Amino acid sequence: MRRKPHVLSGTNPCRTPGRRYSRTVSRTTPRPARWRSPPSLPRPSTTESTTVTVSSSNPSPFGSQHEQVVFCHDEATGLKAIIAIYSTALGPALGGTRFYPYASEQEALTDVLNLSQGMAYKNALAGLDLGGGKAVIIGDPATLKTEALLRAYGRFVQTLGGRYFTACDVGTFSADMDQIARESRYVTGRTVEHGGAGDSSVLTAFGVYQGMRASAQHLWDDTSLAGKRIGVAGVGKVGRHLVGHLVDEGAEVVVTDPYEPAVTSLLETYPGVRAVADTDALIREPLDVYAPCALGGALNDESIEALTATIVCGAANNQLAHDGIEKRLEERGITYAPDYCVNAGGVIQVADELDGFDFDRAKMRATKIFDTTLGVLQRAKSEGVPPSIAADRMAEQRMREVGRLRQIYVKS
Repeated sequence: MRRKPHVLSGTNPCRTPGRRYSRTVSRTTPRPARWRSPPSLPRPSTTESTTVTVSSSNPSPFGSQHEQVVFCHDEATGLKAIIAIYSTALGPALGGTRFYPYASEQEALTDVLNLSQGMAYKNALAGLDLGGGKAVIIGDPATLKTEALLRAYGRFVQTLGGRYFTACDVGTFSADMDQIARESRYVTGRTVEHGGAGDSSVLTAFGVYQGMRASAQHLWDDTSLAGKRIGVAGVGKVGRHLVGHLVDEGAEVVVTDPYEPAVTSLLETYPGVRAVADTDALIREPLDVYAPCALGGALNDESIEALTATIVCGAANNQLAHDGIEKRLEERGITYAPDYCVNAGGVIQVADELDGFDFDRAKMRATKIFDTTLGVLQRAKSEGVPPSIAADRMAEQRMREVGRLRQIYVKS
């Protein structure tokens, strides 16, 4: 997903000390029927809501697609959060809550707008009946995170009346979701003890593995990765599980990670795996497949010129550093499996909680990432566009065609 929403500028409304506030920014201009969503539910008296009307002389500060952006503040706990709902065309928005020490509120807003849009496309492409949303909490979780703050945040999630379901992301964990769930019914990614799915890295890695097999089928007409040299950058929880799948299939695996204990532990478990000093060394290895599983922006102008692999398929989000990179990958003959297509196993896992979590059922759903990835690559070839554009088109088509069914009235 390539679109970048604009950034909101301006000041926050005046606040009375000690009170919680929720400021909602929502679109008031008409929009196509496929994006139409149910109206927001009334908010409790402990919050205040301000609607910003956008005129043609004052273009939308966050692009023309987001349905709702909510600014949440609880002074007593130090909570400053932003919840962004990009689309509910397919169902309630689902996306994690990121707890991160952003340099500014504007930086946090930029991140949540991009992430929420990405979740809408990811959920659509994964075949889920869920829209896309995301939330960020501004601050250092090591010092700011408390039970009271998480529960205050949970109350703001509850005010959205089920338009947004939250889950784990950077800086938040399943135990945090348990705290948030004490105040809100709209929480997934909970601990196993509380009926949740627990660690979503297992199916995230499994989905990437399926995407890699599909890429191999597309390029080499064979799903087998046996004997292929595969470089994995980042061997945290997801990367480690992915290495396990690759070793079991007989691939030759080369890894790197700046956290040395992670590499040491992996090599003890899989002695046949080889490690190199850093990502720069890894991409210069004679690879068949490169799997970025750490930071975003892994595919930039410098790295793709040095890259030896003919397939890129990894778990990291936002792998394309900027628009145009996907075209250069195509020019170099590198098959790129779009990140939000292949790393959807995690969101499939937490979404399964909404039906009462069953691991085998969730794994079966994640297996379909193979078919989705193959479909993206085949469509890219037939339409003469990069895979990232083909994936966007497929997600948009599903949001448009399935989303429009909500125009057919059904009595609840």
